[in-house]
Amino acid sequence: MSSDQPRRSRDTGSAGSPMGSTAAIVIAIVAVVAGFLILRQINDDDGGGSTPLATTPLATTPLATTPLATEPAVPVETTPATVAATVDGATVVVANASTVNGAAGVLTTALSGKNFTMAKATNATAKQEDTTILYDPSNSNALGVATYLASLMGNPSVLEVSAPAPIEGGLLPEGVSIIVMLGSDKANSTLEQMNAPATSAVTNATTATVAP
Repeated sequence: MSSDQPRRSRDTGSAGSPMGSTAAIVIAIVAVVAGFLILRQINDDDGGGSTPLATTPLATTPLATTPLATEPAVPVETTPATVAATVDGATVVVANASTVNGAAGVLTTALSGKNFTMAKATNATAKQEDTTILYDPSNSNALGVATYLASLMGNPSVLEVSAPAPIEGGLLPEGVSIIVMLGSDKANSTLEQMNAPATSAVTNATTATVAP
């Protein structure tokens, strides 16, 4: 029995040696440090220490707008308002634009017989082949009178008078709003001849040619 007693005492001493205590302390310190580092890392991830990413607004380019193609406007045919044919409300002057002396006076007399209000005949500033009728649009009755006058003379062109007027003096005589520019085409004709159908004139000319 005396020989076993000392062996037991040595085993007990080795179990409580300082080496085991030191290792336990080191392990504990490492665990604390590791835990601290992990906790700090978590705080860094969750905290406001992170710098927000700079955001640059996207450049926006306005969409190019192309005007809608529109079809060209189709001109609308308009019918001129009907003008009442009349001999009242406008005074007429005949200007001799032909090469026939006294032709304006003859036509003035003929138109007076159709109840037109006539002024004294005058001369045009230039000769012309085709007869035209000019009217002053400031007189609301002038176009109606000019239109009726044209129907009696074989429908020459009816136009607005220009300024200056193409007659002696360059002005319309007082109270006059229509000028008959008597050209060479009608200077030797009566009103009946002016308004006669063209076929009749051709027939008469042919008959005269073949007559004995």
